[in-house]
Order: sequence, then C-alpha cells, then structure tokens
Amino acid sequence: MSVQVSAIPSSSPSKGRSGGVERRRAEYHESIWGDYFLKYASPSHSKKFKFLGRVEEQVEELKGEVRKMLAGVVDKPSQMLHWIDQIQRLGIDYHFEREIDQQLEHIHKNYSQFDHGDFKGDDLHMVALMFRLLRQQGFNISSEVFNKFKDNDGNFKKSLITDVRGLLSLYEACHLRCHEDAILEEALPFAITHLESIDEVKVSNILAKQVSQALKQPLRKKLPRLEARHYISLYQEEPSHDEVLLALATLDFNLLQEQHQKEIGKITRWWKDIDVPTKFPFSRDRIVELFFWISGAYFEPEFATARNILTKVTSMISILDDIYDVHGTLEELVPFTEAIQKWDVDAMDGLPEYMQAYYKVLLDLYDEIGNELAAKGRSYRLIYAKEAMKKQARGYFHEAKWFHTGYTPTLEEYMPLALLTTGYEEIAVTSLVGMGDVVTRDAFEWLLGDCKILRASKIICRLMDDISSHQFEQKRGHIASSVELLMKENGISEKEAEEELQKRVVDAWKDINEEFLRPTAVPTPILMRILNLSRVIDVLYTNGDHYTHSKTKLKEHIISLYVNPLPM
Repeated sequence: MSVQVSAIPSSSPSKGRSGGVERRRAEYHESIWGDYFLKYASPSHSKKFKFLGRVEEQVEELKGEVRKMLAGVVDKPSQMLHWIDQIQRLGIDYHFEREIDQQLEHIHKNYSQFDHGDFKGDDLHMVALMFRLLRQQGFNISSEVFNKFKDNDGNFKKSLITDVRGLLSLYEACHLRCHEDAILEEALPFAITHLESIDEVKVSNILAKQVSQALKQPLRKKLPRLEARHYISLYQEEPSHDEVLLALATLDFNLLQEQHQKEIGKITRWWKDIDVPTKFPFSRDRIVELFFWISGAYFEPEFATARNILTKVTSMISILDDIYDVHGTLEELVPFTEAIQKWDVDAMDGLPEYMQAYYKVLLDLYDEIGNELAAKGRSYRLIYAKEAMKKQARGYFHEAKWFHTGYTPTLEEYMPLALLTTGYEEIAVTSLVGMGDVVTRDAFEWLLGDCKILRASKIICRLMDDISSHQFEQKRGHIASSVELLMKENGISEKEAEEELQKRVVDAWKDINEEFLRPTAVPTPILMRILNLSRVIDVLYTNGDHYTHSKTKLKEHIISLYVNPLPM
C-alpha cells in the first residue's frame, strides 16, 4: 500500500504529558522476566545434562529404535497411523519427516483397499485419524469417507454418541476441513455437542483430559511445543505407552529447551543493551514473550539463526507499533516515517531523541542481519526485509493519520490497512530471511503476491486481535476496530459483531488448509511458517490479548517451555 507522507496540522488528544507534549498512555505492565534469562547467555553456565553424559548419543540410538518400530508396521496401516500420531503429538516428528511422509503417501494411495486386516472401515476413530493425518500432510483425501457413518436419514448414527475416542478424532479431523467439505460442517457441531456431554465416569481419566483440552483448542491450532509438553506428561500416564517413544520425547524436549534458553539469553542481552525501559518507556517490554511467539513459528534446532533474526525484528515492530499507536504525535511521525523510507543514518537529524534512538537500533540491526546474509551469499534477502519494514511504517502512519484527524473509515476501507498493520506481512517475509536454501527469490515474490495463505493469516491476526483488545484500545484512544465498524454499519450488538468476525476467522482457517493440499505453490517448510504464525495468534489472542497483558496464561506457557525441564 502506497501512503503519502505529508504534514497535517494536528495534535494528539490529551492522554498524558511527556516533555511538554500531550501524548496518549497505554499503561503497559513492566517486564515479568527482567534479567532472568541472562544467565543462559554466559559461556560458563553449566549444562543441565552434563551428569547424563552421552545424551546426544542416547537420542540417536532411540531415533534408530523408532525407525525400526515404523519399519515393523509398514503392512499394518492402523498401527502405522497410531505410531505417527503419537510421534507427532510427542513433538519428535521433525526427526522422522522423510519416513512419515513416505508412509502417509503409501496409505493415501491404498486406503480405499483398507477395509480388512488391522484397519476396520467402520471404526470412526481410525477413519478420522487417517483423514486428519493425510490432510495435515497435504494429501487431499475426500471427506466423503465419513458418509458411511450416517444413517438412512442422512444423520450421523446414534451409535456414535457413546464412541468418545471416535468423536474426539472426528472433532480433530473437522479442523482440517476446506470450503467444500459440507459433511465436516455437519460433523463438527455433532462431535462438540456429544463431547461436551460425556460421562467422565465412563471413560478413562486420560481420555477425559484429552477431550477437555481439545475442546479448548484443537490440534490444528495448537503450537507443537506446547502440545508436546502437555502430551508427554499425559502419555506417561497411559498404561500402554511405549518406553522408547517416551524416553526420546523427554530427552529431546529437555535438549531443545536448553538450546532455546541459550538463545533467549543472548537475545535478552541484546535487548538489555538497547535499554528499552529507559529509552522507550512507553513501549511493551516483552522480549521473552516475543521469543515464544517466534519459536512458535519454528522451534527446530536448525532454525536458530532464523529465530534470532525474526525475534529481534519483531521486537522492533512492537516498539514501532507503540511509537505510532501510543507515544508519537503526528508532527513527529511525519519526519520519522520519511526517515524510515530513506533508510540513511543522516535522516535521523532533527528527530526527537527517542526516535533517533530507535532509528539507530533499527539500522544497526539490519546491518547485522546483512552481514550475516552476505557471509552465506544471500544478500538479496535483505532488500525484501528492508522494504517490508518501510511498508510497515507507512501503514502505521496511515492509521495514525486516521486517528489524529478523527477519521472513521468504513469496514471495507479499514480492512486492507488493518491487515497490513497486523505486522504479519513483514513478519512472514522476515521469517524466510534466516532460513536455508529452500527459500528462493521466487518464494519472496510469491509471498508478496497477495497469496491466499498469508492473507488468511493476516485476517486471523487482525480479527482475533480486534475482538480481544478493542475495549482496552478504545479507552486509551484508538481508531475504530472491525468490531465497532461492524456494529455501526449493521446496527448490531458487540456480541453479534464478534460472532460474525469469528465466522470470518473460521473461513480463513479453511483457506490455510486448502493451501496445504498438494501440489503446493511453494515448498511445505515455507507454508509451515505461516501456519505456525497463525497458531501463535490463536494461543495469544483467545480470551484476551496475552501478549500485551502477559501475566496471564502466556507466563505459564513460557515457564513450561523455557524454565521447567521435564522430569527424567
């Protein structure tokens, strides 16, 4: 979006004073974590696992055992699907991507012949599990496989009501639905209704826990690390659990946690050097929360560089958002936006001190990223990253003009700009910058070509953010959100507006699911970044804005992933 930067004589509404200038105030709470993670940046920090000796060797041995387990059930599709489901939920599937893909491709080619042997075609659990795993992998299995579970009147059979495990698998499968999957639109409320009314006395404690967790958030929207942390604890309670899988999942989780702790430690040290509380006291001090956000996009060890780049860039987006949205006056924002477009150290002359401080950090960070990319022969990526940041600033400035001039857009006018100011286009572009050779120039061009999956992710981000935070933002002074605009244009209540916007979020998830069906426009690792970024939004913006107000469940998530190891 091209936005002209021009001076408009106006001043911010009075919400507080700073240096004689009237400014808005957001009253964000201070950092929860302070210097807690700094200790992990020290080379002298002792390894938690040193007493275990050859942990890495143990992991390799266990991985070999799992491969043997998979090889032993190649002719038993039911058992293969069971193992793959367990491996994925335990968070160790990234070690077996090739094996899992090969086995699911084989199952996809042959599932029509399965109604014999260890696979029963009338087993709702197995059919739904097969459907979900194949759709997750991009295989376009037809949802008509569920027709056999309907009676002559076209309703789901009453006998299914007592099949709790089958209903749970059906519920999870429904979240892989696309726009044409009418039967899954019927199946979802059917599954939810009967899962909500199960008699917990008649099912195992573990199954009851799984149902409760699933109804809060389905697997499709869960972050893999959070699911692994939860499921490992649940899995060890299962009498029939496999000791090899449990041992590998536990060791792998703790090893990965140790790596992430070191990464957070180094990023925290960088953040401390910036001195955010002093230089940008109006901004959200959330660097650990941002690492959680970005490790949600990619947690695997090979993405350490990508995580470092994206966490730092996203932290700059967060401060930038608060400059435009909270602290800056329109008179300050005009030259500030122009300076970002010029991207030159001399352009900071004349800016307020806090803007100069931000501008210097921004240029230094991108110089650091550029040096790292140049060393790997990927300098072209820096161009895309810089242009994304410039575009972000233009979007924020346009939104600030609306606020400072008292302009209320229509919902149709609001949405294109509001999708840009989610920051998710810039974050998606920058997520590719630190990745390996799977990313090409074509991948960046595809991403910037209004691709359906990124647009869907931005819709999820914008609408869930608006629903969760519009009341808080209106109190401090903010442009009307999609909630207020929909209420005004349609003459409906706040609840009705939020319900309508939630429907649009559901449709956006269907768009994401469709973009994963093979053949895909780009390699799956690129699509996974956008899927995972969408999952982060579901975690952070369900029942509140847990990024801005991070003393809630987000604090518990961070403790479970980066503070407390799994008991060995």
